[in-house]
Amino acid sequence: MGRKPYIPSLHGRVVVITRPAGTAAALARRVRACGGEPLLLPGLSLRASGAPGLRAEMRAALKDDLLVFASPAAVRFAAALTPLRSKAVVLAVGQGTARALRSHGVRAQAPSRQDSEGLLDLPVTRDLCGKRVALIGAAGGRGLLREHLAARGAQLRELHVYRRVPPRLDRRHIGAVLALPRSARVLLSSAEALHNLVNLLPVPACARLRAAVAVASSERLAQAARKAGFARIVRADSALAADLLAASARR
Repeated sequence: MGRKPYIPSLHGRVVVITRPAGTAAALARRVRACGGEPLLLPGLSLRASGAPGLRAEMRAALKDDLLVFASPAAVRFAAALTPLRSKAVVLAVGQGTARALRSHGVRAQAPSRQDSEGLLDLPVTRDLCGKRVALIGAAGGRGLLREHLAARGAQLRELHVYRRVPPRLDRRHIGAVLALPRSARVLLSSAEALHNLVNLLPVPACARLRAAVAVASSERLAQAARKAGFARIVRADSALAADLLAASARR
């Protein structure tokens, strides 16, 4: 008999989900299945790019040697432009992005480390001299992939198939944050989302958020949480839902 999957117990704990608006439903269901209470507090909203000529540019990129998808959202918005049929080698920044690609019939390599640094450690990215490489994502971010892919000799094209904008937070969001217990867990996997929340929430609500426990998907996010004023921080193994919830279940 196979081993049953580990299901962390959240014991009624409030779990604040900061994923972009409209993308958190599946994670909220998993929180409930673990006995927790999800609170949706989006730190970002995602919008289609709308740039002229983007559909034709995406079709041209599918003929390149290497495709790099920077997020599940990059997959979703790219697939809305054109079917993702390609003979290129396809890379995904993390397992969530790889799953999104599989849902469109695309097999992708993904690093065990769920970030840009992990992708840059993959053997296929070490020598890109003369290779046509398409980096598919959104404008902004750290720029780490762009910088290193170009430095390794790639003939790089960037496709910004979507854009990240600050979320719209209403009185319901603010009231829910003001009611957070200190035992609440705040899931953090985007420094930009954290920055938006700290800047958009009223001072009393922001203080209440900081009083909860931050669950950071990486050391970089842990550092961002400290800078944002969180005193209690738990490191998750990655941004995958299972790892975030396992960390949330810790005492």
